[in-house]
Amino acid sequence: MGFTSTWAVRAGDVDPYHRLRLDAVARYLQDIATEETHASTIRNTDPDWILRRTVIDVVRPVTFPDRVELRRWCSALSTRWANMRVRLTSDNGGLIETEGFWIKINAATNLPTRISDEGMAYLGRTATEQRLRWRPWLSDTLPPASESDVAFPLRATDIDQYNHVNNAVYWQIAEGFLIDYPKLVVGSHRAVIEYLAPVLARQQISVRSRYEPAGAGGHPLLQLWLVADGQVATIVKIGPLPH
Repeated sequence: MGFTSTWAVRAGDVDPYHRLRLDAVARYLQDIATEETHASTIRNTDPDWILRRTVIDVVRPVTFPDRVELRRWCSALSTRWANMRVRLTSDNGGLIETEGFWIKINAATNLPTRISDEGMAYLGRTATEQRLRWRPWLSDTLPPASESDVAFPLRATDIDQYNHVNNAVYWQIAEGFLIDYPKLVVGSHRAVIEYLAPVLARQQISVRSRYEPAGAGGHPLLQLWLVADGQVATIVKIGPLPH
């Protein structure tokens, strides 16, 4: 069950080691969401959504050249939000499991609003839970400012139709740090991002990081805090894939 689509991994989606980057995975998730919206009644009844959290579990990395199949379905929902699962499988044996916590919004106000009855019926076909609640996964305290803090100037192309920084752009920031910690993403790994507040055009962003070579279970762990105008807007954690 679910909505499926396939396409080739593009050269612009991978790093110098041919690994499918996290920001490319995020764009793939956006693309299949758009495809499903336009192929279903959601296009007319519930077209506007924003992401609150994305979990990317890379079980077996996807590498270039390859072709991926994406299968998307709703695993849980409530009246204003839904957990959307996307499984990426590739011809060469890659496997990435993802889950996104999507919030239905009113495009005029950018505030959460109720999913239509038609939308509930459509999403509920595959959902195994009908009373989904928000529970944060990332709550680590922001470390003190240090000389390692990095500024991230926003570009015009980083802003989406809601005047927010597009969610895939945050993963570009993470990829900039992974250059120094390539072992984190060589094999299986989990990457989680939670958006605490939207970042708007012309806001000043700085990135604070903490790398633990022997984090949970003795495995390396990278955490990032994106600070916009003095407030934490987003938290990212990249580490081992839980068993």
